[in-house]
Amino acid sequence: MQIGYCTNVHAGPDLKSTQENLLRYASRVKQQYSPADPMGVGLWLAAPAAASLQDQTQLASFREWLNKQELMPFTLNGFPYGDFHSEVVKHEVYKPTWFDTDRLTYTTNLIDALHGLLPEGMEGSISTLPVAWDRKSMTPPQWLQTSQQLLALCRYLQRLEQETGRLIYVCLEPEPGCVLDVAKDMIDLFKERLLPFDDDDIVRRYLRICHDVCHSAVMFESQTDVLQRYQQLGIRVGKIQVSSAVRVNFGALAEDARSDALNQLANFNEPRYLHQTSIRQANGETSFYEDLHLALDTVNSPEQLTGTWSVHFHVPVYLDSLGLLGTSRSDILECFEVCKSMPDLKHYEVETYAWNVLPAEHQVEDLSDGIAREMNWVRQQFTA
Repeated sequence: MQIGYCTNVHAGPDLKSTQENLLRYASRVKQQYSPADPMGVGLWLAAPAAASLQDQTQLASFREWLNKQELMPFTLNGFPYGDFHSEVVKHEVYKPTWFDTDRLTYTTNLIDALHGLLPEGMEGSISTLPVAWDRKSMTPPQWLQTSQQLLALCRYLQRLEQETGRLIYVCLEPEPGCVLDVAKDMIDLFKERLLPFDDDDIVRRYLRICHDVCHSAVMFESQTDVLQRYQQLGIRVGKIQVSSAVRVNFGALAEDARSDALNQLANFNEPRYLHQTSIRQANGETSFYEDLHLALDTVNSPEQLTGTWSVHFHVPVYLDSLGLLGTSRSDILECFEVCKSMPDLKHYEVETYAWNVLPAEHQVEDLSDGIAREMNWVRQQFTA
C-alpha cells in the first residue's frame, strides 16, 4: 500500500515552482508523517512541467532531487492541465477534454515522466478527468474521438510494459456534472464504448478508475455498492482519492439553528473552484446544482429546510463536523472497509486541494501541519 498527498494543493505551473513547493511543504509533512523513511506523494505536474521532463537530462535531475528529498511520486494527478490556482478555475479545469489531442499528449508526457521517476519494479498510476464537463454536450464525433484516444492510450501503456516491464495505468475520475459523474456512467463507458473494440484485451489492465470519495459522496452513492459493482464487472480501481465533502442534514437541526447553518454553508461559496451541490429530500428525491451559489439562491425560508445538502468542497479528511455542518467522513471509512478486500488496489492519495480557500475558521496556521494530520489519520484507519 502507498499513501501520499496530492500536491495540487500547491500553486505552481512549472517544474521550478513545483520543486520549491515540495521543499517548502512536503519536506515538513514528511518530518511529521515519515521522518525515517521515504514518503509517498501524488505529484501534480501541469502541462509545461510535464513537457519539460521530456528532456532526459532534466528528468534525471528531477529524479535525483526527489530521491535526495526522500519523496516517492508513486502516482500523478493528471486532471488539472494548467494553472490550478488561478483566480478563477471553475469549468477551466475540464479543458482540454479527452476528445482533444492536447489531453492525450499531456497524458503520455506524464506516463513518460512517471516511468522515469519510479524505481525499477514499482507500478504507477495517473488520474485523469472524466472526459469533459456535461454529458449533454457530447456529440457522436466527440464520443468516437474520445474512445479512440483512450484506446490509443492503452496501447501506449501496453508498449511501455512490453518494452520495459513497467506497469502504469491511467485512472478516469468520475466527478459530479461531468460526462462521467457516477459509477453507472463509468460502467457504460467500458461496456459500450471501450471493451467491444478492445481486440488485445488491454483496456481493463491499463485503464482503471480513480475513485474520489468526495465526488461519490456528493452524488449520494453508496461506497460499498459502487466499489462492489466495479469488482463484479472486472473493472479495476487503480487509485482512491481520499477526500471529504461538506454535508448538512437540515432536517436533523432545530428550526432555529437552520438559518445559522445556512449562513455557515454560505461561507463555503468561494469563487475559485466549482462546488457542485446535491440536495436529497426525505423521500429520496434529489436535485443537482452545478455550483453552490445556485443552490443557495433557491432558499426562501431557511427554517423550512429539511433536506440533506452534499457539497463538492474538499475539507480536511479527519473532520466529522464544521460547526453546525457535517462532513462525509463516514463515507471514507466505509470506502476503506471495502478496499481491504481489493488486493489489486495499492494507491491512496489524500486530496484536500481546497485548504487555501476554506473559511478562515477552518484553516490551519501551517499547511504542512494540516496535511500531515490528514496523512496520519488515513494511516491510522488501516493500522488500528
